[in-house]
Amino acid sequence: MSYALVRQVRLDLDAYARATGLHPQAVRRLVALGLLEPVRNARGELCFMPAQVAAAARIQRLHEGLAINYAAIGVVIDLLDRIEELEAALRDLPRPR
Repeated sequence: MSYALVRQVRLDLDAYARATGLHPQAVRRLVALGLLEPVRNARGELCFMPAQVAAAARIQRLHEGLAINYAAIGVVIDLLDRIEELEAALRDLPRPR
């Protein structure tokens, strides 16, 4: 069995909402849509890893900048992530000489 030497930083719902500039109810809606992946603490409350702040910023850019509705953002994010994976795989291929 292994134990973490450092306790992971997690943001509760209110701290996450402040960090992202979103209303807590908007955060709950994004969680319900599956766009954010929180964890639950011992009391069952939503907690977010700091990396989820960048995820919220990405969602906001897509929603506001491209006027994509929240339901479609999940599909767009999946496609963007897949493109990123494919580009990384191409970079790792050996170059022909």
